[in-house]
Amino acid sequence: MPRTTLLRQLLQQRHLTTHEAFAAQYERAAARLAELDRDLRLASLQVSSRQFDRWYGGELLTLPRPDACRVLEHMLGRPVSELFSTAYDGDSAHDRDEESSTRQQATSAPPPREDDENPLDIVTRTRQLTATNADDATLAFLDSSLEGIATRYEQDGPYVLRPQARQVRQLAHTFLDGRQPPRTRRELFRLAARASGLLGYMAVNTGDFALSEAYCTEARDLSREIGDLDTDLWACGTLSFSLYYAGQYDEADACAAAAVERAPRHAQCIRLLANGRARALAKTGDRRAVEQAIGQALRLSDLHEVPVGLTSCISFEPYGRARTLANAVTSHVALRNTAQVLRDAEHIDDLVEHSSSSWSRSLVRLDVATALLQQRTPDIDHAMALGREALQLCGDTPISSVYQRSRDLHEQAGPWRDHSAVRDYGDEFRTWSSQPAALAMASSAS
Repeated sequence: MPRTTLLRQLLQQRHLTTHEAFAAQYERAAARLAELDRDLRLASLQVSSRQFDRWYGGELLTLPRPDACRVLEHMLGRPVSELFSTAYDGDSAHDRDEESSTRQQATSAPPPREDDENPLDIVTRTRQLTATNADDATLAFLDSSLEGIATRYEQDGPYVLRPQARQVRQLAHTFLDGRQPPRTRRELFRLAARASGLLGYMAVNTGDFALSEAYCTEARDLSREIGDLDTDLWACGTLSFSLYYAGQYDEADACAAAAVERAPRHAQCIRLLANGRARALAKTGDRRAVEQAIGQALRLSDLHEVPVGLTSCISFEPYGRARTLANAVTSHVALRNTAQVLRDAEHIDDLVEHSSSSWSRSLVRLDVATALLQQRTPDIDHAMALGREALQLCGDTPISSVYQRSRDLHEQAGPWRDHSAVRDYGDEFRTWSSQPAALAMASSAS
């Protein structure tokens, strides 16, 4: 007769009592474990009908091969030594003593009613419900990986860091296919949302706006499932950012405005107002609304006591004041508020120049260069010198915002195309924009 092992009980509870049903679950577990442990051999593991019958019937003299044991433990959440022992052998000696004592007392107790449940079934089910395939150390590793990507982003850029962000997202999704208690599952949702958000931001920088929208929508939806307002608003801000660089200014403003309306005093609204609303509204020429958005962003900055300096562009933390003012500069450029551009740029010049963000230094130079051309008496030489510096700062890590603004500067300098400084800038722009990454951005913008 077959032995009633813990394996047999678990398979009965999960309705995996046929070879076909068991083999399908086993092969999925092997594939997940192969990815988690980076051991591709496991992905090809299968179970024959004969093997299943022996395992299910407890007809084993020795444990299965080591790789099969690893998959079974991953699939069922129990050590293989317990799985192939009789149901009570996996318990501690203390538990067995208590069980023996209980049996002795039961001789004088009334027989159990037919509708009573087996206590072992209750304990087993509780263990299943609280089992997890992602412990605290794993969650901390994923969290620190995302933090590392955000910290290094402005030095390494999207092309270097995108594979790592994709791997974190895939791992979080793989864990979510398994079993976790609510606390762990909530944290996996948060991590998956933030990984998607980072990938959405990177897609904007590489000029892939459709991909960015998909990632941002995923980040927003996952964060809303767990009530994570901070990540939700950040994802909305990144979606607005994507719509802005895709040239959809009304949609970018509407996206940011809807998010601000949900939580007007939240720290993430600083970014939504300065980066989302003000810049998009400036492109539509609504001066009054731009001033209102910038003023509201600065008041929130005081309310939340944000850093004075230039925070990382991709950070999940609230915008620092210098980052907000840099966005105000961009808004004023679109409105041709030349004097305001030059005043604000001078105000943040020291903070920008001492930041580690070459992209920010490049973008502020391009904004100032454009303003110098917009003056009643254009300063062509200074503007073109700043434009060349901006391209050199960005070097071989182009992003869509630098590409678009450097291209716009080249077009605005058209009336002075015979000027030597304009020719020099044009030559440098053509060389810089011939990089494969910049060519891809040009294609997406056309």
